[in-house]
Amino acid sequence: MMTLLESAIAAGLKTTKEASRKLISLTDKEIGEILNKVADLAIDKQDKILKANALDLSRMEPGNPKYDRLLLNPERLKGITDDMRRVAELANPLGTILEERTLENGLSLQRVSVPIGVMGIIYESRPNVTFDVFALCLKSGNACVLKGSRDAHDSNIAIVDIIKEVLAEYDLQDTVFLAPSEREALAHILEADEYIDCAIPRGSQGLINYVRQNARIPVIETGAGIVHAYVDEKANLKKAKGIVYNAKCRRVSVCNALDCLVIHESRLGDLPEIVKGMDADHQVEIYADKLAYEVLEGNYKPGLLFKSKEADFGVEWLDYKMSIKTVKSYEEALDHISNYSSKHSEVIVTEEQEVAEHFLKHVDAACVYVNASTAFSDGAQFGLGAEIGISTQKLHARGPMALRELTSYKWVVRGDGQVRS
Repeated sequence: MMTLLESAIAAGLKTTKEASRKLISLTDKEIGEILNKVADLAIDKQDKILKANALDLSRMEPGNPKYDRLLLNPERLKGITDDMRRVAELANPLGTILEERTLENGLSLQRVSVPIGVMGIIYESRPNVTFDVFALCLKSGNACVLKGSRDAHDSNIAIVDIIKEVLAEYDLQDTVFLAPSEREALAHILEADEYIDCAIPRGSQGLINYVRQNARIPVIETGAGIVHAYVDEKANLKKAKGIVYNAKCRRVSVCNALDCLVIHESRLGDLPEIVKGMDADHQVEIYADKLAYEVLEGNYKPGLLFKSKEADFGVEWLDYKMSIKTVKSYEEALDHISNYSSKHSEVIVTEEQEVAEHFLKHVDAACVYVNASTAFSDGAQFGLGAEIGISTQKLHARGPMALRELTSYKWVVRGDGQVRS
């Protein structure tokens, strides 16, 4: 016998699956209208959203790394709604003929892009994801099941209420389902292969691992970013300083933030300049290996510099913390990155073109950079409007997942009575 929680989830998923069939009939004009109306209403009712967000924030300590991810304010809401409007303007990814040919027997074949169907998004602490997922799913013809965390319970309810208010004008309110925020609800969603076509977890490595290990539905892994910046012996100091500072300090709670600075031993003399200001501006804690520690001791604020342990590497800090690894060669840098990378974003700072090209070819990550901050690993920054997340796997999608990555395809075959012998 099902519990009340299971019954509520099953009913919601069944309704969402049935409603998803309506989306394929929407015109591009209608999709644009809906997205812009939701953006307008979110601004008009921002007090409601911010009040709900304040309730969520009141249950979390400001020192928690998730606090910044949870925080909404007028400036962030403006950015979120601007992204929705950009999604509305993007080309429709559906109905694109990806391949076509005519066989010798006269059959006409076309491979055409179509929606995946119902997307299940499981995420932690980030209410902006609710808007992003809705916008991208609607534009790509997908219904969405949203499983947020208890941290963002009130924020997500307020946001989905606004979305559904607009969708109701088009009889599409059931194409978005906000699942209960209780942790116990997740297992039931991951087993719902009858109703959900694909699950995408966004959050900690623990969440991603749980989803991958327990889902009966296909999973696309996104999120966890253990990000390295390698300062090569031929690096430009000004570029290195700017890139490392921006990648680490711009916004520490996001998956593209820098976690480990890898530096060639010949550039250790420049290390105090590369990390200059991190202590005064942001109180960044540095966990440095022996050589780096000796160089920084006396050149970095006391109480913020620590000797590294093995456990300090391969960590996604999501905080004002960073490890430093000294290497004797470019090859050693590659080995370190390979051993500890989550295959999200990696960067080399170098003026040696041959080394740069080798790095681009041999580093296994969704986004690989030369002389630029990893903070650009973002769907909006890549010109995709917004993103569901950044896929760190290799099947179906990799890197920022936007409209095209939320489609599948089908073969359309036209004949004139042909039969197979």
